[in-house]
Amino acid sequence: MGASVLGEYGYLGFLLGAAVLFPLGGLGLSLLLKLIGVRQDRPNPVKLDVYECGVETEGPTWVRFHVRYYLIALLFVVFDIEAVFLFPWAVSFNQVTLYGVVEALLFLLVLAIGFAYAWRKHALDWR
Repeated sequence: MGASVLGEYGYLGFLLGAAVLFPLGGLGLSLLLKLIGVRQDRPNPVKLDVYECGVETEGPTWVRFHVRYYLIALLFVVFDIEAVFLFPWAVSFNQVTLYGVVEALLFLLVLAIGFAYAWRKHALDWR
């Protein structure tokens, strides 16, 4: 029993090690190339200039965004995930039984209640 558990988790350990070593290897190689002189480090004002989308910023660059931007983004993610969950159900609609239809309707009902709550609290208004 101990060998099979080790075998199953050995793959996970290998992937975890690769996930840690891959970025650290790139950073280490970059530092090594800098130390031996292959990669030069010559900052200048143009390289250090702050820009957004190739256009120089106007005004302060550190501004606070209204919380409604984050709320809209969160609602977008929720309804985007809803579409991801409903797509397999819609593709296999001919094979699902009444139980599958009821489950999908309950899922949509829960999301509709959440959307109605957000609408009632004026979370989607831009005033």
